Amino acid sequence: DEGHKIKTHNAKQSKALHKVGAKARYKMLLTGTVITNKAIDVFSQYKFINPAIFGQSFYVFRNKYFDMVGYGNHTPILKRSMEQDLTDKLHSIAFRTTKAECLDLPETTDIIRFVELEANAANIYKDLLKDSFAELSKGEVTVTNVLTRLLRLSQLTGGFIGDDNSVITGVSTAKLEALSDIIDEAVNEDKKLVVIARFVAEIKAIEKMLQKKKLQYSLIMGGVKDREEQVSQFQNNPKVQVFVGQIATAGLGITLTAANTMVFYSLDYSMSNFEQTKARIHRVGQKENCTYIYLTAKGTVDEKVLKALRNKADLARTLVDDYKSGSNPFVVKGGESNEQ
Repeated sequence: DEGHKIKTHNAKQSKALHKVGAKARYKMLLTGTVITNKAIDVFSQYKFINPAIFGQSFYVFRNKYFDMVGYGNHTPILKRSMEQDLTDKLHSIAFRTTKAECLDLPETTDIIRFVELEANAANIYKDLLKDSFAELSKGEVTVTNVLTRLLRLSQLTGGFIGDDNSVITGVSTAKLEALSDIIDEAVNEDKKLVVIARFVAEIKAIEKMLQKKKLQYSLIMGGVKDREEQVSQFQNNPKVQVFVGQIATAGLGITLTAANTMVFYSLDYSMSNFEQTKARIHRVGQKENCTYIYLTAKGTVDEKVLKALRNKADLARTLVDDYKSGSNPFVVKGGESNEQ
């Protein structure tokens, strides 16, 4: 299960499973996201299932299907001439079904809750926006350096900024105040709530707020060992009303159906993380309609990231293409409605 976890061909767990797979007569991989970020992710998974599909050599596979571009030629881009061949081979031993086809699950609603950065934070953001575009103009534009600059802007919309010495400073409480209102509303209605954030500083701020409100909560982030106990408390203890999770670590293998509302305080850029995390409340056992609330700093990269994830677009490629067309890739062109 979660077959995409062996997407990296030279990772220890991938190599171990390739050896195990070679000895197994029957093999099956289950995953909601066979391609998490790049099409090259499929090689290691298919090597486990049937190495005859794409061969044993990662580098032969890569050279056949991909052009290596960007700084140092480290970014694989699927050759257009090979797209159909890759698709045909993928489908030759794959079966795909959607949740809608096999499960009778409740409906979902997305709500975009816009927040306004305070004047000081907005000014810092504008300066960082200009600096990020200027830095791109100095050298070759690659997926890596575009995403690095996007990361800094995303940190700021969540309320924090880091200096060259990795010292984190709080510059905005706009999202925290919006989340506080949502939590108060949920508590008044005696409903449980899941809160998802990307950055450690955000999670620490959320924890501090919950402690100030004297609310019991469960937490899963990097370094938390008792994951099962944290989930069990949230699912079964009426006094534990909030679950706080880091998107990179709380998106797999857990069930949070005690809540039917999930708040995304911030997002990362992984389609896999996005879809997997949403599925924590929208899965077998959920009886209520589900609501996803996206805290979004108006007029910032938050809008661009959310739009790309909801449209299943390649965010990195979109940003690079925007830059190559002559525009600042981090500037938002028009917004989205509050509820869709």
